[in-house]
Amino acid sequence: MMSKAATSYAGDGQHTASYYAASANPAPVRPELIGDQEIDICIVGAGYSGASAGLHLAEKGHKVAIVEGAQVGWGASGRNGGQVVNGLNASLQTIEKRYSRDTANFVASVVQEGQEIIREKIATYDIKCDLKNGNIFAGYTDAHLRELEARKALWESYGHHNQEMLSRAQLREKVGSDVFSGGMIDHSGAHLHPLNLVLGEAEAFEKNGGVIYEHSPVLSADTEAARPVVRTAKGAITCKTLILCGNAYLGHVVPTLERRVMPVSTQMIATAPLGDALAHEILPGDECVEDIRYILDYFRLSADKRLIFGGGLVYGGTDPADIEAKIVPNLKKVFPQLSDVKIDFRWSGNFALSFSRVPQMGRIGSNTYFAHGYSGHGVTGSHLFGRILSEAVDADLSRFDTFAKVPWIPFPGGRTFRVPYTVMGAWWYALRDRLGL
Repeated sequence: MMSKAATSYAGDGQHTASYYAASANPAPVRPELIGDQEIDICIVGAGYSGASAGLHLAEKGHKVAIVEGAQVGWGASGRNGGQVVNGLNASLQTIEKRYSRDTANFVASVVQEGQEIIREKIATYDIKCDLKNGNIFAGYTDAHLRELEARKALWESYGHHNQEMLSRAQLREKVGSDVFSGGMIDHSGAHLHPLNLVLGEAEAFEKNGGVIYEHSPVLSADTEAARPVVRTAKGAITCKTLILCGNAYLGHVVPTLERRVMPVSTQMIATAPLGDALAHEILPGDECVEDIRYILDYFRLSADKRLIFGGGLVYGGTDPADIEAKIVPNLKKVFPQLSDVKIDFRWSGNFALSFSRVPQMGRIGSNTYFAHGYSGHGVTGSHLFGRILSEAVDADLSRFDTFAKVPWIPFPGGRTFRVPYTVMGAWWYALRDRLGL
């Protein structure tokens, strides 16, 4: 099937004015796709999924090109909270209940693989991305703590023993705030500079023979052909295998995928450097933190001791008029000692939400593969799915087929009503959070 044409989604293709872009490692100027090219494997999207799949394939000797509409890491991979969180958005309990124990067993067997891949690539290629260990889930209510205790018990039933409950006093030793009732730490979780991670993976991909074309928005993709063709404004690539990793920014290029997910924006701010004393006061353990409400806040310290604080959702993927007005009040509730702190950076970015909160992987035609819909848990999930995509292209379909068989659930009301429907659902869950239910 020939996809519809699309215009550039990325303006001039430069990175958004985030703290990550301002502190990014140097990256080379990469060419646009010009003229007609042929390659064994073409990947659309130079974020984590594309970089992970491409690097795994290039390491095996495959000839691979990545086509990126803007710059490496321009989308969610270069804008996210930098939190390496194990698991999917949908819990193992939800997956077991909704699909089957066998599916949950399979998911449980891979939920920590994403962070293992990240650590492996950082070590192998000496990627400078400020990796720090520890991921804390914080609860506001007794109900939240019971939820965390149930999660810990369930993960232990699947053989994972990396989580530890924290009492109110124990959490207070790690997070300098009095708003939480307690929490849980995942000792195998982590946090890092997300843009520098994907820039390092792109460099590793190129060292293994891969080619990246930047500033080349895909206008159409013939996904059903025996030899798929990707077209941009100035060129085209014909390939034996096509992998679609555009996620929230694939837009209208492939209509059959567009209706499967919805772009949702989340907002972030970065303070001025806090200095050693204040940074130690608010996060003495230097772990990253997220609360477990439906519309959650997440925060951590950067390498230069800024507080990076994110949260908020805008369904449909639009940017709010005033990011600080949306985020700073929550920051002050958690850390009133930062009421007068200067905000140096503010930015927004989209992730792809699936209705089930389970990522999707599949195939269109015989030679086009895709992965998307990480639903806000994409740092680890994208690295895992990138590896599984590379396995499928390399003729090992065992794990790919397991994920591809998981049913996807369309948004009620289709594309027209998916935003208002989801907003109504979010309003309900936010109300439950406020009421402590």
